[in-house]
Amino acid sequence: QVQLVESGGGLVQAGGSLRLSCAASGGIFRSNAVHWYRQAPGKQRELVATITSTFNTLYADSVKGRFTISRDNAKNTLYLQMNSLKPEDTAVYYCRLTTGGPLHYWGQGTQVTVSS
Repeated sequence: QVQLVESGGGLVQAGGSLRLSCAASGGIFRSNAVHWYRQAPGKQRELVATITSTFNTLYADSVKGRFTISRDNAKNTLYLQMNSLKPEDTAVYYCRLTTGGPLHYWGQGTQVTVSS
């Protein structure tokens, strides 16, 4: 069973930075793609960034140039470095691991609040 635990959220002023972490257990982290999603109040959950098992990355247009996704397979940990934060980045951020098949796993989420 895979468990994902996010951390690093908090309150930050606009223009500031935060680094989110997602610690994975279960032994399949290194061989699968992992993702960051976010969900703002009243909005649908949206994909923020993806990093594959071969370290290819993909970003939503809204965060390109400001956010950086990375992974440390030795630590079974996914990261999201968020710079130049804007109030519209306020959301609950979730990590997700996908296997390419029917199995996928979500973390419990971490709140990010950006004040103007």
